[in-house]
Amino acid sequence: MSFESYGIHIHGSGAEIRTICPQCSPNRKKSKDQCLAVNTIDGVWLCHHCGWSGSLKKSDTKPIPYESKQTLPEKVVQYFESRGIPQGILEQERIGFEKSFGKGWIKFPYFYNSICVNVKYRTSQKDFRQEKGGKKCLYRRDKAMGSAKKELVLTEGEIDALSCLVAGYEAVSIPDGAPSENSKNFNTKFDFLKGTEKLFSRFDRIIIAGDNDAPGKRAVQELGRRIGVEKCFVVEYPAGCKDCNDVLKQHGNDELKAALESAKPFPVEGIVTPSSLTDIVLHEYCQGIQGGEKTGWRNLDEYYTVRPGELTIVTGIPGSGKSNFVDALAVNLIKNSMWRFGFFSPENWPLQRHAQTLIEKFLGKSFRPSRFGDRMSMDEAKEETEMLDDFVKFIAPKGEILSVDTILKYARILCLQFGIKGLVIDPWNEVEHLFKGLSETQYISQELTKIRRFARLNGIHIWIVAHPTKLQKNSQGKYDPPTMYDISGGAHWRNKADNGICVYRDFETNQTEIIVQKIRFKEIGKLGSAKLKYTYSGNYRAWE
Repeated sequence: MSFESYGIHIHGSGAEIRTICPQCSPNRKKSKDQCLAVNTIDGVWLCHHCGWSGSLKKSDTKPIPYESKQTLPEKVVQYFESRGIPQGILEQERIGFEKSFGKGWIKFPYFYNSICVNVKYRTSQKDFRQEKGGKKCLYRRDKAMGSAKKELVLTEGEIDALSCLVAGYEAVSIPDGAPSENSKNFNTKFDFLKGTEKLFSRFDRIIIAGDNDAPGKRAVQELGRRIGVEKCFVVEYPAGCKDCNDVLKQHGNDELKAALESAKPFPVEGIVTPSSLTDIVLHEYCQGIQGGEKTGWRNLDEYYTVRPGELTIVTGIPGSGKSNFVDALAVNLIKNSMWRFGFFSPENWPLQRHAQTLIEKFLGKSFRPSRFGDRMSMDEAKEETEMLDDFVKFIAPKGEILSVDTILKYARILCLQFGIKGLVIDPWNEVEHLFKGLSETQYISQELTKIRRFARLNGIHIWIVAHPTKLQKNSQGKYDPPTMYDISGGAHWRNKADNGICVYRDFETNQTEIIVQKIRFKEIGKLGSAKLKYTYSGNYRAWE
């Protein structure tokens, strides 16, 4: 494959070039804007406008042979008709049938760019299987890409998607249903969303029709968070119905159409109906208000835990280890809670240096030769770097103003494609600040409000590392721990934050004190401090 086969036209030479995007440029007012960044050496590309990305490397997914026309046994046709789905829909969607393993299997083909990349199989008794090595993508993805409709229904199963077609809606389905509540790899269950931003951008409304059970409700929330709750709507089913096909079977086409038409918006900050709070109010009454994720240090968990949707400000005198602490906290959240992170960390550039410090923390070994402990092997370095790719993405755009808006633009892409739960901005003074006639105090208030709203709307936790202004030594010739009031920009740093932390290092004892200076919600923690011991691998352990 070549760049030209993807519609990418390369002009000139060089490792990094910019050109127009064949996916979005023809439909933009700025059709000549060179928004597609191409690395001609690695054979990869990313559009900074629509998020389209790809690689010339051969995919591990092989095309799966699938007959263009399917002849279905009468029993299969009757089975679908009993569920409200006529034969015409089955023919239109190329539903198939085969006998194997001593059973009869209904076949649902998955097409991606006109190629069959997977086939899902099910029996009438709800046995399921699929092609080994098949691509994980949305069912009916190609059909939806070619649709002229402005509403798209996203369901939890193929038969539910077919039911929505009967009701006159365009529909797609997630490939594997909702993950169980106890799934350890919850984030990876949504990796099929990578590359779907163009699809979802075609529609004005995304109606999410998950199953009416605990896993389905959790999946609905995650899908809304990733796609963007501002354009998502949630279906409420009639009593006794679990999904779209139940409504079609029990009540008919008109009732399903009515349920889809009356889908309610996701709760968006600023517009909340009291009735939308009933379930969570009663849940917290019975189960208690949920705190945050543990930090990985038991002595710190008493004072500070981490909850999605919040903003934490981290400060400290130069050299105190602010960046190192935030990195170590991120690694703990990855290891213990399977969080995924986006890092905008010029403090740690070049990027390979940042990757090295993170894998040191994962392994508990030094990347460089050290007289204090073991050095990781080359195989370990390679293995951990590849593992890191599953949990970390670096925001490092080239040729763009590194403003708050730019950082949040890429963070939104990472929410959809990668499912990040954490975003680190380190440090604040490396962000390019566009005051546009505002005073510094007004600007700080505006930008922190924007960042906190982004965290809440997208269900991620954001850390900002901010240096204090010039400090004065005390009578003992030492610096006292700074507070958020000492950061340039005034009291808004404290007022806008959900949580505030000072990292304070005693260079004589090598003791690091994590001082929790603000906690907005008491279930997250309380004011106080915990002492940590810095280790040669860049980690911390509780001070004993």
